Amino acid sequence: MTQIREPERRSRILRGRPYSLDEFASKYGLGGEQAESLFTRFGPSSIELDLLMAAKRRSPVLQNKIAEERL
Repeated sequence: MTQIREPERRSRILRGRPYSLDEFASKYGLGGEQAESLFTRFGPSSIELDLLMAAKRRSPVLQNKIAEERL
């Protein structure tokens, strides 16, 4: 008798420290729905999300504000 096996679900390995949804949204100045969509699709990995945003040519908003405050 042939058994049909369902494929095993592989979990992604978390690279870097995890972002919270609010932290990710505020870092890049994203709206709630856009941030939630990206966060759901790509996970909480700070490295993965930072690479994604770099590919989209979006720089962090928080770093820009900190640099302006120092001037």
